[in-house]
Parts: sequence; C-alpha cells; structure tokens
Amino acid sequence: MAKFIGLMSGTSMDGVDAVLCEISEHECTTLGAYSLPYPESLLRALHALCVPSTDEVNTLAIADRWVAEVFAQAALGLLNKYQVSAKTICAIGSHGQTLRHYPNSDIQSAVFKPQDMRGFTCQIGDPSTIAALTNINVVADFRRKDIALGGQGAPLVPAYHAAVFSDPEKYRALVNIGGIANITVLPPSQSTKPPKGFDTGPGNTLMDHWIKRHQNQPYDKHGDWARQGQVHAELLARLLEDKYFALSPPKSTGREYFNPAWLANYLSQFNAPADKRQHPRQQGDANTSPSSIPPQDVQATLLSLTAQTIADDVARELNECGANDEKSDVVICGGGVFNLALMQQLKDRLPAYRVVTSEALGIHPQHVEGAAFAWLAYAYIHDIPGNIPAVTGASAATVLGGLYK
Repeated sequence: MAKFIGLMSGTSMDGVDAVLCEISEHECTTLGAYSLPYPESLLRALHALCVPSTDEVNTLAIADRWVAEVFAQAALGLLNKYQVSAKTICAIGSHGQTLRHYPNSDIQSAVFKPQDMRGFTCQIGDPSTIAALTNINVVADFRRKDIALGGQGAPLVPAYHAAVFSDPEKYRALVNIGGIANITVLPPSQSTKPPKGFDTGPGNTLMDHWIKRHQNQPYDKHGDWARQGQVHAELLARLLEDKYFALSPPKSTGREYFNPAWLANYLSQFNAPADKRQHPRQQGDANTSPSSIPPQDVQATLLSLTAQTIADDVARELNECGANDEKSDVVICGGGVFNLALMQQLKDRLPAYRVVTSEALGIHPQHVEGAAFAWLAYAYIHDIPGNIPAVTGASAATVLGGLYK
C-alpha cells in the first residue's frame, strides 16, 4: 500500500479538499481529509475569470500561482493534521481549479472564426509550485489528454468509481452533486460492460447563486429556504426544455453554461410589472431581470430542477442497462448530500432503488472527489488508463496527467 494525496476544488469554489489515501491494486482506503477555503480576494478573481473580462492574461497567471499556493497549503495542512511525513507520500494528484470548460469548441471569440475554434478545458493551480512548496511529486493536468483524443475531458471520476465502488453482483449508480451534478452507472464488477457516466446538469451552483443574491448566504442549509417556497411549474417546465438536457452522452458542462445569466434568461420570461419590481439595491446582479416569481419559489424550483434531472437520468440509465430495481443502489456524494430537502426529493423520485450516501460504502461524501484524484495519480504512476472512452467520448483509453517532480 502506498500513500497518495488528492487535491480538489470543484465548480462551487467553496474551498480546496485534500484527501489522504492508501492505494494498492485492489484497494483504495481514505485515511483522512483537510479543507481550506480560498482567500476572499482570490475567490473574487476566480469568479471574474469564469467569464470574459479585461486583463485576463495577467489575472490568470497570478491566480495560477496563488491557487497552487492554497493547494499546497491544503496538502501540508493535511500532513500536519495526521502527523504524516511528506517523505511517505508517493505523489499528489491535483485536479486544479476549473475556470472554463468548452470541449466542443462551442464558444464565441472576437479573434477566431468559427471554423478555427478548438475545444478546450482550462484548470489552473501551477503543479510546479505545488511540488516546490510540498517537496512531493505532483501529477496534474488530467483532462487535456482526453480532449486531445476527441473526448469531453469529463467526467473523470467514473474510472475511480469503477475501481472502488463496483459491486460483484449488482448495478450501482454513483451521483456526485457539486456545483454541477454527474452520474456514473457501474455494472457488476464481474461484467465486461464498461461504466457509463456524464454530467446531468446543475447541482448546487444555481441554488447557491440564488440564495447568495437574496439571503446573502453561501448555500441553502439543509434546503430550508427552498422548503419555504412552492415549485413554479411553468418555470420548471421551461428550464427542463433547455437543449443540454436533451443531449445524448457523452456530455459535460460547467458554470460557463449553467450560470446566473442562464437563469436570468428564463426568469426574464416572467417579468414583474414595473410597480412590483425590487429596488435595484435589493435586486442583486444587474443583468438579472426582475421576476414576478417570489425568490423562495425560484429556489424551490431550482432544487426540483436538480433533483428531477438527476433522478430522470439515473432511472433511465439503470433501466437501459437492465438493472434489477430491488438490487440497485443509488449512492450520493458531494456537497448536495447535506441539502436534506434535495436528498428527500431524490428518494421520492427514485422509490424503486436504495438511495444512500457514500458514507454507507465507507467514505465521507465530501472526500470522494479528492480520493478520485489521489487514485488518478496512482493510475498515472502505474500506467493505468484514467479515462473511460464510453464515458468521455475519447477515441482511446489513455494514461492521464503529467508528472512534476
């Protein structure tokens, strides 16, 4: 058994998770975890970099180093918390911080013509800086090799899910609910069928934006604010008609698509009369149109959007695989686990399945993605492919990442 550290910060940008794992050919055990938030000024810069703006190159280069410093501090904090020597760590697997994800070249540019576009994904967090500050080898840049092979570069966790969570006899669906939600459908480990997986759409990102705007809270604790509202049936129906949900896998997405402007576009179809509009100081984002829908009802609708898109995709994929309902588990991880209203809706929408958190399988819901990148570092060291072409759409399975000694 060798020790690895996984470093992860997702689309919610609510902090860096460092996860310590012991990994062998047949086992990946999580030993501990440590989390570190971004400094507020860095977080503001990261949010600004997610959309086109001025002075992008300088801001990007500075943030690249600064994010790496926070990642390194998280790794060192983890080692200190558990009194583990850096010399005992084989490697750090660093996901970095995603800023833009356009694998299909569906992006506008003031410089390039449409026929000149190239799909790309952009994660920052300079691995050379992490290696220098921790004195530990770093494996990073996991997504771009898959994109070079024609894939989406995401999701990458299904290979880890297959290695760690497969059941010998039954199908199992893994659902990660971060800023964006994704699913992995695992066939029995004795099967020769490959796993399936893709991003279902928004997880927490829209709900977090909406409660920050109206309640000045970073997230809807337990989903309590959403519970105060009523689902707006027409708004939900229009959201569900978005073209992303109709796409067939492989597919992936991010906050560059499901963002405040996306939501504002749909809410503008329910404009409030002039005498009912909020005062501009209460209104929040200047580009968000006033709506006749009460804010708590919007929150309830966004929660239902996340729950329905996840549940519909899980049920369809398990059904297409011929999974036996009574034997199939649906395992939830990520920050969405702590939204009790969301968890209840998922259980209500998937009554035929056993819906549990990853805690039931021995790993804390917040540690799964960090452990996945520890495993991807292990996979790199041992020449194990880290992508699944059936999931990402890449032309071949390949070892992912690069080594920074």
